[in-house]
Amino acid sequence: MKIAKISITKIFTFDCAHHLNDYPGKCKNIHGHTYKLEVTLKGMPDKSGLVMDFHDLKDIVEDEILTRIDHKYLNDILDFNPTCEMLGLWIWDQLLKRLQGVECTLEKIVLWETPTSYITIDAKDMAD
Repeated sequence: MKIAKISITKIFTFDCAHHLNDYPGKCKNIHGHTYKLEVTLKGMPDKSGLVMDFHDLKDIVEDEILTRIDHKYLNDILDFNPTCEMLGLWIWDQLLKRLQGVECTLEKIVLWETPTSYITIDAKDMAD
C-alpha cells in the first residue's frame, strides 16, 4: 500500500460574546455566537498509522484555545477588534506555536461565526 500525506480534521464548538469596534451596524453592540471551529492537520501516518491522535488534537485545541475564550467576553481578553477574521488569525497563531516540533503541519482552519458565515485560513496563504 502506498503511504502518502493525509489530512485529518477535528471539529469544536464554543460560545463567546463580543462587540465590534468602529462598526456602523448592529454588531457594534454586545452579542454572542456559538462558533464552530474546524482544525485540519496534514502529515504522514506514523508507525501506528496516525497523523495525530484525535484525542491529542482535542487536548491541544482545548488547552490553547477553548480554555481561553469559551464562554468569555472577547473584548476583555483579546487586544484586537474580535472580528471572525481576526479571531481566526489569533487561533491560527496559537495552534502554530503549540504544533512546533510535531511531525504534521497545520493545514487549514475554518471558523464559523453563524450557521451561514465562516472564514477559512489555509497554510498556503500564511506562507511567508
